[in-house]
Amino acid sequence: MSSGATGTVAGEDTLDTPILEAEGNKLLQRISEEGGYAYVSMAMLALGGDMRAAEAAKEMAWEQLHSGPWHSVVPVWRDAYAMACLHVAKLHYAAGEFSLAIRALDMGLIMGGLTLRDDLNSAIQKASRKASLAVSAAAAAQDKTCKLVSGEVDMAEMQRLLPVKSLSYKMVAKRKSLSLEGFLRDHILPGSPVIISDGMVHWPAKSNWNDMNYLKKIAGFRTVPVEVGKNYLCTEWKQELITFSEFLERIQSNASTSGNTTYLAQHPLFDQIQELRQDIVIPDYCFVSGGEMRSVNAWFGPAGTVTPLHHDPHHNILAQVVGKKYIRLYSASFSEELYPHEESMLRNSSQVDLDNIDVKEFPKILDLEFVDCVLEEGEMIYIPPKWWHYVKSLTTSFSVSFWWSESKMAN
Repeated sequence: MSSGATGTVAGEDTLDTPILEAEGNKLLQRISEEGGYAYVSMAMLALGGDMRAAEAAKEMAWEQLHSGPWHSVVPVWRDAYAMACLHVAKLHYAAGEFSLAIRALDMGLIMGGLTLRDDLNSAIQKASRKASLAVSAAAAAQDKTCKLVSGEVDMAEMQRLLPVKSLSYKMVAKRKSLSLEGFLRDHILPGSPVIISDGMVHWPAKSNWNDMNYLKKIAGFRTVPVEVGKNYLCTEWKQELITFSEFLERIQSNASTSGNTTYLAQHPLFDQIQELRQDIVIPDYCFVSGGEMRSVNAWFGPAGTVTPLHHDPHHNILAQVVGKKYIRLYSASFSEELYPHEESMLRNSSQVDLDNIDVKEFPKILDLEFVDCVLEEGEMIYIPPKWWHYVKSLTTSFSVSFWWSESKMAN
């Protein structure tokens, strides 16, 4: 293979991929060493402009990614998949097929390795600028104030849809202008939930994300993984890859039922779509105990989406950017009484369906104390590690969760 095998001419009609050009031959060599001779042959043809070969290489890498458990995949195949996605995207871009180029690049970001991530990000920004011109023109002809959520929620009606005894026990404490010292002393160290009512007043997301036209312009052509079904514990639950515009259309659709509810849940959206990342700020509260950030994830879906009762190993701040959510929390000390699943993969999830409690099978649940709240737009809630929580959207809802590691001083 010649050193110029992955070269390209920079320009407005091409996607620039400097890392692929510098590292491509080394990657192909490593793929050969893992037995990927057919992949290498297709990748070389793709460099000559053969779209069928580029798609074939992408499919070969995809099969390797799904040949067993994710953790057992040889890492170079993740890079191979990202490389193939770049080849496909470059050919679509050169043909003026910008939305198809963006889809290929998003697949590389979602499923590919890290070696070519900067190439993927820079290419997707360039392709998105081209694609967004059409979206901007369409948005200009529409109502600029097209909102995700507008008007008040009928709480009396909403409460009939909540689990039994909701909003009848102790409410989660709410604090304004909470100092970092106060947060550490009163909530991190004792492990006590709290709502912070004014923690994101300066976020651009507060105004931007309730604007449908803004979301379509920034992310409309992007491909995202969504969950379809009531929740991940149900047998009919599945995952799909759709464009952000398709997702927004599903949210707006009045035909949505619990069976086909579409939810973008626990996805690192802000690593993938950097323009949305610029609309938020990691709260300073996440750093007061000397821990380490683990993930920043998006939760976006229509009214009625449910995250079943479960617990997480990390500190969690859930920021409610658009809409309202009902949240119920049980202390970590009640773990046995909350009937966790016995399978290792689901031990952090309760067998109890709070929306339809089987009292005969789970008799202890109704006597357990909990705290709950309606998390309002603009508020964020701190959920301590191992605290069990159930979450239900009362309106269309766009939230961000910030996870960070257990504080060293709490160990």
